[in-house]
Amino acid sequence: MKTNAFFLGKGGVGKTTMSAAFALSLARSGKRVLVVSLDPAHNLGDVLDAKLGDKPIQVEGGLYALEVDLSSWVKRYLDESREELRTTYSYNLTLNLDSFFDIMKYSPGTEEYAMLWAIENIRCNLAGDYDYVVYDTPPTALSLRFLAMPAISQLWIAELTKLRERILSKRSTITRINPTSPVASSCVDKKDDKVYGKLGSINRRLTDLSSLFGKESYIAVVLNPDVLSVSEAIRIKEELDRIKMPLSGLCLNKQGVSTSAWSIDKRLAAPPLFEFSFMKGGLHKRDDLGTIDTKALVADFLAAGTAEKGLA
Repeated sequence: MKTNAFFLGKGGVGKTTMSAAFALSLARSGKRVLVVSLDPAHNLGDVLDAKLGDKPIQVEGGLYALEVDLSSWVKRYLDESREELRTTYSYNLTLNLDSFFDIMKYSPGTEEYAMLWAIENIRCNLAGDYDYVVYDTPPTALSLRFLAMPAISQLWIAELTKLRERILSKRSTITRINPTSPVASSCVDKKDDKVYGKLGSINRRLTDLSSLFGKESYIAVVLNPDVLSVSEAIRIKEELDRIKMPLSGLCLNKQGVSTSAWSIDKRLAAPPLFEFSFMKGGLHKRDDLGTIDTKALVADFLAAGTAEKGLA
């Protein structure tokens, strides 16, 4: 069942406005909705006319909102990783973990994993209080990386698990041949091995996130009728296809952006297209979001969720 919606797209096309209007429409139809900003340059609070933090606050009626503090999640991810390494390799006193993690905070993948664990926290600890969770995403590059991270990481975990199994098997063989070997004091059974257990735990977390993105989410791309945003939308669709994640719909912010003749690129012809007329004068209060007609988009989202439930 699709209980989550992600709005992707090039910066400036209207992702925040679209996700906020969509969430507001759902909430005003009687649903409890949590709208989440994942973009480090948060604008969701401005659009909703509310002061947001990293805890959900009630904006109105059934609408709640929060802005993920990515820097705090990066710190949390690194602190947890540091503690796990300290515990696992406590015998190696020469390992300078602090210097290692000072560098790691700038390493590729750190932000993406921190984003994943923030989303996992919302899924496990917050989503149960709401009917739906709506995500306003960061710029395309970071969004595509964190969406792809579970599938990519699971490939690494599978190979590391096989390697750990071979190590444990060799330890077991050495112990049988020479019970007095130093290896005899090491763990040789998978069920007792902390490293093997940790790999299994990470794999289960990644599997849950893969299910969230691929099966439980409606993924929409917001675009304008211009070359740059259309090219970005095509790239998003191609990347989603590679990681076997369906694109659910296209949200075209057409009016007020361009008056020239325009038609959808054939590479974007498969998903349903929803056209919107965002206000030329901009948003001034929350109720302005209600003037954006999201009925067709909301209906498609709810129908997708119903179809998934029926198939289940």
